Amino acid sequence: QVQLVESGGGLVQAGDSLRLSCAASGRTFTTYAMGWFRQAPGNERAFVAAISATGLTTIYADSVRGRFTISRDYANHTVHLLMNSLKPEDTAVYYCAARSKGLDYVGYDYWGQGTQVTVSS
Repeated sequence: QVQLVESGGGLVQAGDSLRLSCAASGRTFTTYAMGWFRQAPGNERAFVAAISATGLTTIYADSVRGRFTISRDYANHTVHLLMNSLKPEDTAVYYCAARSKGLDYVGYDYWGQGTQVTVSS
């Protein structure tokens, strides 16, 4: 079982930066791929970024590539999402997720409760 708790959301202006964090419980942190997803009102949950268990491979949605960076801190069992050059269309609830069977865009096993990010124009 993995428990995930997100933090770092808030209200920012377009062009600002924000860093989300996801604290993971359990000793299996190093064996899970970790991802970030987001859900805007009226939309389905969408993939944003993910990082492999080793931290050597990352993948991004086209809409955020070059602006967002995912990283993981093994000492603190934490995953971060650094979001630069934020746009109003980045407004959503952001969810952290863990996947036991490798890095991918879908098929995540555990989810956090979400953190709201609002970008004003």
